[in-house]
Amino acid sequence: MSDTIKIGINGACGRMGQRLIALAHEDPELEIILALEAASSPQLGKDAGEVCGIGPIGVTVTDQLDPHPDVIIDFSTPEGLMAVLPQCADRQIPLVIATTGLTEAQQDEIRTAAQTTPIVWAPSMSLAVNLLMKLVREAGDVLKQVPSGVDVEIIERHHRFKEDAPSGTALKFGQIVADSMGQTEHIHGREGRIGQRPQNEIGYHALRTGDNTGEHTIVFGLLGETIDLTVRSQTRDSYAHGALMAAKYLISQGAGLYSMQDVLGL
Repeated sequence: MSDTIKIGINGACGRMGQRLIALAHEDPELEIILALEAASSPQLGKDAGEVCGIGPIGVTVTDQLDPHPDVIIDFSTPEGLMAVLPQCADRQIPLVIATTGLTEAQQDEIRTAAQTTPIVWAPSMSLAVNLLMKLVREAGDVLKQVPSGVDVEIIERHHRFKEDAPSGTALKFGQIVADSMGQTEHIHGREGRIGQRPQNEIGYHALRTGDNTGEHTIVFGLLGETIDLTVRSQTRDSYAHGALMAAKYLISQGAGLYSMQDVLGL
């Protein structure tokens, strides 16, 4: 397997980490050599394949970045990411970052690390989500010309276990819209007698229900008509496949910060 890409998964025992291990194990271009978890994880010392339900693969869950992989995919927590980020920067290990809910300071650390190692950083690894981002940008460029104005609302749904709200993907959609149309205010939910809706705001609404793996709707409200652009995920595999594509892309890139738009050629 000398020609395979040797990958590590940070957050290997989480819901996404388990799917990444299962799908990477099936991919002849990839070889899993590292399954990282927090030092407090009860899964330490277990076989990563058994943890994710595919049987033993000979890779033990560990909290140490050893052996040295060709690329690491991080689908963990902000704290988990910050544990491996400086090590990747120091060792120049390419890193795919799919973790959301990061502070401004943590985001600055990512930008600094990208000066020494290649990093793909995206709020969503999904092909469909990233294609919709392109369509939303194009819609915003056209709709900003509507004389009567356009109201933009972003509605997102995720599973009950998601800890950050709104999702990083929803915030990215909002950034795209604002860059295209010029809104300056980002409002999270509404309550009380707040008066007429101003033109310069984007509204966000986060729903947390059951095991929903991800759904985003960008609403463009005109006078007399409405455009709803929606993307829905049926399984977590859509994110996992995108992350694996990003890992394959990244190993041939130089130091720098890349997006899924770069990975997908959008």
